[in-house]
Amino acid sequence: MDLLIYFVLTLIFSTLFSMGGVGSAIALVTIFPMAGMPLNLTKALGLFINAISTMSASFMNVLRHKLDFKFAIPLVFSIMISTPAGAYLSQYVAEYWIKWLLIAFLLISATLLLKPKKEAKAHFIKIWILYFIGGSVGIISGLLGVGGGSLIIPLLILLGFEPKKAAYTVSFVIPFSSLGAFFTYLHFVNMDWTLLGVVTLAALLGGFIGNRIMHYQLSQDQVKKLLAIILYLLAIKLIASQL
Repeated sequence: MDLLIYFVLTLIFSTLFSMGGVGSAIALVTIFPMAGMPLNLTKALGLFINAISTMSASFMNVLRHKLDFKFAIPLVFSIMISTPAGAYLSQYVAEYWIKWLLIAFLLISATLLLKPKKEAKAHFIKIWILYFIGGSVGIISGLLGVGGGSLIIPLLILLGFEPKKAAYTVSFVIPFSSLGAFFTYLHFVNMDWTLLGVVTLAALLGGFIGNRIMHYQLSQDQVKKLLAIILYLLAIKLIASQL
């Protein structure tokens, strides 16, 4: 019965968030503990789901020559180091503070979803900026068990990087960061491999359904407004549980 509940939850939220081009881990990490799942197990599952869901898009972008490796490598290198570091540090951070950090992440992500896209006006090519973004976002992602794409893409766009180039790059980076943190969590989390298989299947199915619905039914702006509302509601629910 528990497996069915987690399958349905993952299917619903993976469908919704794939419609907006956003990883569902940010919602699942909030919802699964409400259903009784230990927080660290939830984070490990969320990271694996994020990795699997972005691999196919990343592979296709490479085949289509959409990826600028010179731009991507600094992010990959820094985030591969920092995300496992964040996952390791999560053992020593009280769950109370992890949840407040998650609340902040939910609120920021929801607000960025509502922010209208603007064309890049400048282009910052300083390599250290990419290392800094990858390192700082990676630590946060590892601590929370969420993909950092919802933070990296807006940051790159604000710095002047072209939106499509930022999206292609992040879809390539996320599998590296998420899998690195996932394997770090395995050192101190008692993984339920059956559950992992169930939620991964649901996430893949949800991603397929969400992409089909997005293509034929709704505009991305409409979907992102819906996702922002969901994230705000989850944040409010978490705040209420913390007080």
